Amino acid sequence: MNDPLYSVKMRASESGAHVSGAERIVPASAAPRTAAALVARALNHAKGVPDFVNVKLERPSSILRLKALAVTTHATRTPEEGLAIAAGLLAKDGISRVAEIMARFAETYTLRGAMLLDADTLERLDPDPARGVHATNMDDADSIVKGVPSAKNHFAEAIVLATKVQNAPGIVAEICVSDDPDYTTGYVATRTLGYHRITNIKERGSPFGGRIFLYRGARSDVPETIRFLEQQSVLVEDVPSLSAVASQDRFASLAGERSVRAERGLLRFCRTLDAPAGPVARIDGRDVVVLSSNDYLDLANSPAVVSAAAEAAVQWGAGTGGSRLTTGTQPPHVALEKHLARFKGTEAALVFPTGYMANVGVISALVRKGDVVLSDALNHASIIDGCRLSGADVVVYAHNDLADLERKLSSCRGYRRRVAVADAVFSMDGDLLDLPRFLDVCNRHDAFSVIDEAHATGVVGETGRGLSEHFGCQHPDVMVGTLSKALGSTGGFVCASCEMIEHFVNAARSFIFSTAPGAPAMAAADAALTMLETEPGRVAALRENVRFFLTELARHGIEAKTESAIIPIHIGDERRALHAAEELLKRGFLIPAIRYPTVPYGAARLRVAMMSTHTKSDLSRAAHAIAGVV
Repeated sequence: MNDPLYSVKMRASESGAHVSGAERIVPASAAPRTAAALVARALNHAKGVPDFVNVKLERPSSILRLKALAVTTHATRTPEEGLAIAAGLLAKDGISRVAEIMARFAETYTLRGAMLLDADTLERLDPDPARGVHATNMDDADSIVKGVPSAKNHFAEAIVLATKVQNAPGIVAEICVSDDPDYTTGYVATRTLGYHRITNIKERGSPFGGRIFLYRGARSDVPETIRFLEQQSVLVEDVPSLSAVASQDRFASLAGERSVRAERGLLRFCRTLDAPAGPVARIDGRDVVVLSSNDYLDLANSPAVVSAAAEAAVQWGAGTGGSRLTTGTQPPHVALEKHLARFKGTEAALVFPTGYMANVGVISALVRKGDVVLSDALNHASIIDGCRLSGADVVVYAHNDLADLERKLSSCRGYRRRVAVADAVFSMDGDLLDLPRFLDVCNRHDAFSVIDEAHATGVVGETGRGLSEHFGCQHPDVMVGTLSKALGSTGGFVCASCEMIEHFVNAARSFIFSTAPGAPAMAAADAALTMLETEPGRVAALRENVRFFLTELARHGIEAKTESAIIPIHIGDERRALHAAEELLKRGFLIPAIRYPTVPYGAARLRVAMMSTHTKSDLSRAAHAIAGVV
């Protein structure tokens, strides 16, 4: 051969700590400029300037050609989501003890190479635990033709490495996170699933990274596996470009994410009910007891509420045709806002298309860049999204820990404006905010107080007026609520001072730029509010049903508690929770499994939502059924 191939390797370090490493297999004629390019890479690395750079040229005795692994991309938004997908892929390919494997990952950060683990026992098989195993002597076959790139190609180099590793005898899987602070992408590779690229698997700026090789086979074959990884020269053919993968795999990546969700018990779908969802509904042609509706007072199907909606539709039409600031304000909107303000005891109120949009609009109208918003760790997603979209700094305080809120408010004195926000009733746990203390902390630290009473209105307080009635205390600066739960309609609202409401009309983008909700929904909510005021027995009946159901659960040995109409029954594992919900549906009870991302991983639960019209008989049977599946 006139121009034989050479392996060119570069390793760079600073005070003995690894900084950079790379290698190429190139024709002899390209070796000098390849060595120069790799040295330039070492001297311009994000991890620092090395004090030692070693370049080695070696002629391989044999070269094995391999076809690149198939590539699937998972476009993840957070490192937590990325790590969860990585764990799900390993589990899908038959790797057990995934949580323990992921926990071992931090041990790889100090290794020059990879940790070699038995896939089943998690015993370390690398002969030098301080060094690990190096997968070397490999390159993209096309580089021989295309030449040496001037910059590091993380994507291509990772596929080359993963392809070699998955062809090593006994290796069944690999998980990798780059140690480059500027590169957040990692991957999972297995023989059967191929190469799964995960776009966000660590925080940007983090210098930590590493890799784990998972082995399954005889101990006597481990030396041959290590020899292949460290000594066998490999050229990988048909390595795709990143742009080609992005184009070809955008739908394949969605399918991959779906399969991971299904494997982890996180796949969701919309269930169709054959009849309105009162305390009993029809699903697939049979009656089931509904223990999952937020229509706490069973007003959505009340004849008076339905009639009010129908009359408004006849008079005002189904929709408004514009935002509240153009054609969208009609008499039913104004009447409902006045009624809500009277009911909540505030100067004014403002209706939004949804409760979600109310939270997003309020928070983003109150704070912006240069401000700070302090949010309870278990706040609803609408609050979390409002905080993120506002542009303000976000400080999360421990759930219902108002001492932690006070400590963090004390450290936020330099901000232009401070806002503290919390759910009144926490939607997945059913516990209440200690409103008097929350207000005291906010007032002493000159912070606006905002609470979301979505699950409190119609439920908490002697007559369902919410936390202020329950505690007998003053109102917060802003109360957000929804028309779609105890009031049986659709939409959201905000109750506050006239000055604050005027501010939201002018600054809440989700109010300004959304089509107004239709008059039928406004009239329905208004009628439901009247029923709540004139029939306080509904709130009392709801409270009695909660008490009775907790007693029945306890009688069957199930520990559960609540301060509202939401009763969580903790299970933990997502698949177990999903199985329990499916079994309950077979027995005639609709109780959903609540899973990530609504709650953290490993905190899955059944979430019971009580109604004032559930019968004692149905509740007793439900408690018995739950005891049989959890």
